[in-house]
Amino acid sequence: MKLIQENPYRIVGILSNATAREIQGRKGKITAYAKVGKQVSSEFDFPFLNNIEKDQNSIEKAFSAIQQSKEMLDNSLFWFSKSNSFDETALNYLINGDKEKAIEIWEKVTFDKEITSKNISCFNNIGTLKLLGTTKSDIKEGIEAKIKLIESNYFKDFAHSVAGEAYVVEKQKQLESFVTAILNQLNGKFSNSETLKLFENCNDQTSKFIADKFTEEPFHKIETAIESTKKKRNQSKIDAYKFGTKLYNDTKVNLEELKSMLGANDLKYKLIADNLAKEIMECSVSFFNASQDNDSSEDYLEKAIELVKIAKTIAVGKLAKDKADDHISTLEEMKDRELSQAIEVLSFVKDAFEKNKAEITAQVRKQELSLGYGQSINWTKVNEMINNSLDWDKVLQLITESIPLKNIVKIKNTKNSTRLNEYKKLVEFLQSKLSYSNKNKVKYLNFWQTTTSTSTSTIRPTTTTTTSQHNEEGIPDWLKWVGGIILFIILIRACN
Repeated sequence: MKLIQENPYRIVGILSNATAREIQGRKGKITAYAKVGKQVSSEFDFPFLNNIEKDQNSIEKAFSAIQQSKEMLDNSLFWFSKSNSFDETALNYLINGDKEKAIEIWEKVTFDKEITSKNISCFNNIGTLKLLGTTKSDIKEGIEAKIKLIESNYFKDFAHSVAGEAYVVEKQKQLESFVTAILNQLNGKFSNSETLKLFENCNDQTSKFIADKFTEEPFHKIETAIESTKKKRNQSKIDAYKFGTKLYNDTKVNLEELKSMLGANDLKYKLIADNLAKEIMECSVSFFNASQDNDSSEDYLEKAIELVKIAKTIAVGKLAKDKADDHISTLEEMKDRELSQAIEVLSFVKDAFEKNKAEITAQVRKQELSLGYGQSINWTKVNEMINNSLDWDKVLQLITESIPLKNIVKIKNTKNSTRLNEYKKLVEFLQSKLSYSNKNKVKYLNFWQTTTSTSTSTIRPTTTTTTSQHNEEGIPDWLKWVGGIILFIILIRACN
């Protein structure tokens, strides 16, 4: 750990609780040696530490870093001090390179022990040695020893021993300063979740401080991505699917980090997750409406549904989840809107025909009862009358306008087999009532028997059916075309 390897006290070659006189004496000795081109060795430049350059510049910086009380205390938390016989013995082992023996000695007075005025330096020393470890377990133990030291009732004594009696100790600020220094040192060494576990035994205030430190960046990245997407979506709604997909891909790692650190029930996490979900849903709505307005040939409905489903996986709050469910429900209903529209039109034709047939048949049966001997009904004429009870030219005009050729492709590709069979039966019914020439005009309807490449006699739609709209509230109004079916009342012919 750089904070220890390049600690100013190490560079100078003294312990952190050295007196002012000892510091000045050391400075004078180093300066004198420097004049003759020599370096002063130090017994505290332990053999297990990395080699570092001790030129004049680094030495000057080191002395400068231990002039102010706060810096003296900050640096002492990442170095060693000697306040009792245990420290003296353990430090001698360190001078000889025996780390394990030093740890053994300090653990005798720290492991499962409370901090007192007599062992407080031991907690600091073993914490420093543990922080030099290579495993997460060692580093965690080192952090816990330091935090226990800072939170103890005797930290003031430790601070005064290294920074002077006049220094005013603020525990929480010192704890936050220590945590910040450790986080900077560990940046990139472990994952965020692994690093957080190193501090899991901190008090609530410190835990919140650490969480804020970790979450500040991912929060900012997600908020920035949302605002950027919103701006681009407003400028080009037709590209909103692309923007929504990119927003999800760009933020999912940061969102997962926040969730693992804060938990799904954290208020700040809920807020950012729901805001992200809402913007992805807005991308779905904007893309869907723009695609309809442009009469897009791509399967924009499936893409719109895909975005809302992504948003639902992100949403945490009930309102955001309910909104996603409403959007999905509305869009799912619209999947087969062309098929539903075709069935409605064809069903109305069939119902009108069946109604006329029933009424005409009833009138003929009534007249049949009054016929004299030898008289009979010409049922061939009656059937002709029934068949001609609808103005088929106007029926076909309405059908070709309400069920244009372009809708047949989507009807053909539907996965709703029940509704598709219903459509086929209605088309077969219609074909059974039409003349040969009229059959050709709507030949494209029975795609399972013919290709969509129709003959020149096939009527191709000249007007477009009312496109469906999907407004911001997710309410479809495509069924409004049904009102036009009342035009069928003019198709009913009087029976003579």
